[in-house]
Amino acid sequence: MMKKRILLKIGSNTLTKETDQISRGKIEDIARQISKLKNDYEFIIVSSGAIAAAKQFVKLEHNGKEITVKQALAAIGQPHLMRIYQENFRELGLFTSQCLLSYSDFEKPESKENIKNTINVLVENNFVPIINENDTVATDEIKFGDNDKLAALAASLLDVDVLIIATNTDGIYVKDTIHDSKPQTIPEVMNIEELEKEISLEKSSHGTGGMESKMQAARIAKKARIETWIVNGLKDNFILDAIEGASNFTKIVV
Repeated sequence: MMKKRILLKIGSNTLTKETDQISRGKIEDIARQISKLKNDYEFIIVSSGAIAAAKQFVKLEHNGKEITVKQALAAIGQPHLMRIYQENFRELGLFTSQCLLSYSDFEKPESKENIKNTINVLVENNFVPIINENDTVATDEIKFGDNDKLAALAASLLDVDVLIIATNTDGIYVKDTIHDSKPQTIPEVMNIEELEKEISLEKSSHGTGGMESKMQAARIAKKARIETWIVNGLKDNFILDAIEGASNFTKIVV
C-alpha cells in the first residue's frame, strides 16, 4: 500500500511554544506523532526556527543592517536547531536529514529535479528531510513569509497529498468571533477568496508571516491540487488529532 505523503510546515512560534527559546518538548511531540504514523504516512518537514535557536544563547555585536544580522544568527542557529531535531527524533528511532533551499532553486529546472530526486531518496530510505531556507545566501523567508511559501513550493514539487501548516490558532476563525472567548473555526472551505475575507493581517510574535502568507501558500498548493490544513501546532498531538478529526482546524480542499 502506498503511503500518503505529508509536508509539515512548522513556524518559529510553534517551535518555541511562543516563548524565547526552542521547545525540545514540542520537537519531541512532533517526533512521537511521526513515529506513530510512519507505517501509513511519510513526512517531509519545512522548519523555521534557526534565528530563534541562536537568539537564546548569543547576542551579536554588529554595525550591519538588521537583515544581515538575522542572516548571521540563522547561520549560528541552524546547526543547533538540527541537533535538537536529530537528538529528539533519534530517541524514537527516526533519522533526520537537512536540506537548505532558496526560492531561486524553484525557478531552475535542473535544481528542481535535483531537489526532488534527493528528497525522494531520503524518504525512501526512512530519513525525514528537514527543509529550511538557506538564509546565508537568501533573505526571502526572513523578510516575507516564515517559510510558508517555501513549504507550498516544496509540497507542489514533491507531490505531497496534504500540506499541514502549524500555527498558533485552531485554524482560521470566523472574523466576527475572533474576540469571543471561544472563536469559531472555519472547518472546510474551497474558495480561498472567501476565506481571505475572514483573516487578520496581524503577524505573529516570532514568525515573519501571518495568515496572509498562509493564504498565499494555500493558493500555490491548491494550484497543484494539494489540500492545505491549518492546524494549532501549540497543542500536543496536533497532527494525529487532525488526521483523526479530533480537533478544530481549517481544511482548504481542492
